[in-house]
Amino acid sequence: MIRRRILSAAVLSLAIGLPAALDLHAAENASPPSGPIPYGQLDAYLKASPKERAAQRWVYTPAVPPIPANIAAAIASPDRTPAMKARDFGRKPAEVFAYAGLKSGDKVIEIGSFGQYDTTIISAAVGPSGHVYMYDLPYMQARAETPSKAFVAAHPNAEYKIGKFDEIGFPSGVDMVVIDMYYHDLSINNVNLTTFNKKMFDALRPGGRLLIVDHNAEAGSGRRDTNTIHRIDRTLILNELKAAGFTLAVDSNMFANTTDDHKKMVFDPGERGSTDRSLFVFEKPRR
Repeated sequence: MIRRRILSAAVLSLAIGLPAALDLHAAENASPPSGPIPYGQLDAYLKASPKERAAQRWVYTPAVPPIPANIAAAIASPDRTPAMKARDFGRKPAEVFAYAGLKSGDKVIEIGSFGQYDTTIISAAVGPSGHVYMYDLPYMQARAETPSKAFVAAHPNAEYKIGKFDEIGFPSGVDMVVIDMYYHDLSINNVNLTTFNKKMFDALRPGGRLLIVDHNAEAGSGRRDTNTIHRIDRTLILNELKAAGFTLAVDSNMFANTTDDHKKMVFDPGERGSTDRSLFVFEKPRR
C-alpha cells in the first residue's frame, strides 16, 4: 500500500508539472533540503556558484535530466556500431552525459577509452570545436592501440596516448574528465590514486567536472572486491575525490538496483548491464 501511494504521488507530480527529484542517499544529508533541484535545472545547478547553491539549498539531483540536442545527435551518430547501441539499455549514455553536462566545444579527458563506446559519443557531442583526449594503460596496448589510432585518424577532434595514469602528462584547462566503470580498475593496475586524482584535479579548469560511474560493492568493503568481482565501495570513491579537493555536484540513483547481489562478479550472466551502480559528478571548485 505504501509503495502504491509513493508511486501515485510521483505520477501525480509529473502529470501536473511539479518539480521531480529522487535521492536514495538522503540519509547521508544532515537535513532534507527545502528546495530540491527542479526538474530540468541540472545545467543551472552546475553553473551556479557554491553561494548560489547554498541559497537555493539545492542538494538532490533531478530524476531524469533533459537530453540536450548535441548529446541526442551523438547517440544517433552513424559512427556508432550496432554492438555499441545494443549496450545502451544498460548504460543509458544519453542520461549519463546529460547529468555530466557535456557541451558542444568541451575539452574532455577519457580515462580507459578502449572500445570507444564513450569516445564515439563524446567526440560527436563536443563537435569540431571540442576535443577528446583518449588514454589507456599499457596493459591495453595490444588490444586497443590499433583501433584507437584508427579512430583518431577518422576524427580530427581526438587524440590517443598510452601510459601509466599517475605518471603521464595531461592537458590543462579541460572541461571534463570521464571515468566510466573503470575507477575500480586503477588500483588493480597499480595506479597511485592520490597522485592520479590530483592530476585530474589540476587538469580541469575551475568549475570543470569529473564524471565517475562504477559498480557498487558492499558498504564498508573499500577495495576488497575490486580485483575479484570488479566492485568498489561508493563511499571510498566519495572520500578519495573529496580528499583530492573535489566537491560533489551530482549523486544520482539512476542505476540503483536494490535486488543486485553485491557479492556477484559484474560480468556474471544476468549481472552485466544491470548492476547496482553509482553515478557521481564531481566539480573542481571555482576560485
